Amino acid sequence: MASITLNHLVKQYGDGFPAVNDVSIDIADGEFLILVGPSGCGKSTLLRMIVGLEDITSGDLLINGQRVNDKEPRERNLSMVFQNYALYPHLTVYENIAFPLRLSKGKFSEEEIDRKVRTASATLDLDDHLQRKPANLSGGQRQRVAMGRAIVREADAFLFDEPLSNLDAKLRGQMRAEIAQLQRRMGITAVYVTHDQTEAMTLGDRVAVLKKGILQQIASPRELYEQPANLFVAGFIGAPSMNFIPAHVRGEVFATPLGDIPIPAQAQGKMTQAGEIVLLGVRPEHFEDAKFVDEAKLPYGSVFETEFTHTEWLGNQQYGYIRYQQDEAVQAKLNELARDLDGDEMAPQLVVSLDASSRIRGGTQGRIWLDTRRMHVFDPETGDNLTRDVEAGAELTREAAEEREAEIERARREMAAAG
Repeated sequence: MASITLNHLVKQYGDGFPAVNDVSIDIADGEFLILVGPSGCGKSTLLRMIVGLEDITSGDLLINGQRVNDKEPRERNLSMVFQNYALYPHLTVYENIAFPLRLSKGKFSEEEIDRKVRTASATLDLDDHLQRKPANLSGGQRQRVAMGRAIVREADAFLFDEPLSNLDAKLRGQMRAEIAQLQRRMGITAVYVTHDQTEAMTLGDRVAVLKKGILQQIASPRELYEQPANLFVAGFIGAPSMNFIPAHVRGEVFATPLGDIPIPAQAQGKMTQAGEIVLLGVRPEHFEDAKFVDEAKLPYGSVFETEFTHTEWLGNQQYGYIRYQQDEAVQAKLNELARDLDGDEMAPQLVVSLDASSRIRGGTQGRIWLDTRRMHVFDPETGDNLTRDVEAGAELTREAAEEREAEIERARREMAAAG
């Protein structure tokens, strides 16, 4: 396997537009890195630069410490799994998997080819389909064949370009689990492009969030979720998205459309002047029906009486929706954020998580509790997270790296024991 280093990579087209703009990332040997962002953010271009399908305008790309900017794709020993599978319809599953080995023109004997194909087939649960043609396979099976073709090459790293986007929701979930388990068992270095933040959060050791070709933040999924660097990352990561509430700083409180919120400890001293407007970032799960909040927790937040427009009951949980009067001072910034996130505008609406047994319903008043300890404060001009705890976030990513190394080691021991 391989480490991959991106040093200040830039991809500029003839019109001067930088599709990738000064991106630097160190990808460790055996790491699963996700490149994520909305359409047009440069993630697929960056992946194609790594594999050699796009020229690098400036910067250095290193594989295992060796500069490969000028090497042809076939000289980089990387395997790519494409969105459309790129299978040969006239070949059987067996021959599709064997194809890259046969291209080597005598490098492998028939016995070696057969061994490699059947090893990959057993790994991907394709033994019963080796004599079938791609047209007779399901989408998930075709994806596994494409992965099998990458496996037999014994490449230094696997690159995935939105490999699950053609599958339905159920198959995507199944294939996510299979890809994650395969990567852990083999200890392979993987770079995976997706616009689906659920894939990013469930698959990646680290996730690199891109916006308009610029790297916004790279961290473990948990650090991105709990300590986002800016408004864009906070709005992109998480489903439902983080709520952004306009607030004016007035003495010791934030004046918001919901009511006054005492400024919590993590925000003390972060604002420069009284009357300043900020955006409070609150995830849906940091709200709750006040009736279900323990007495001991109540002092660590604020309680509001508000009207709900409607609720959505999902069995194990439900969401409530609250409309409020938007502050014109931040509406333009929020609409800009919505466009960056592939939307049109950001409605003045809060999404709050409620206990599944809550009786709050649309058109009724309800008392909700907000855990202000978990609240972020953003500068609406720069988008910066004023309350980000850099060290706490870095610790989350360090823990994730240790867990990854331990998991890979366990997987290797299990493979060795199985023979």
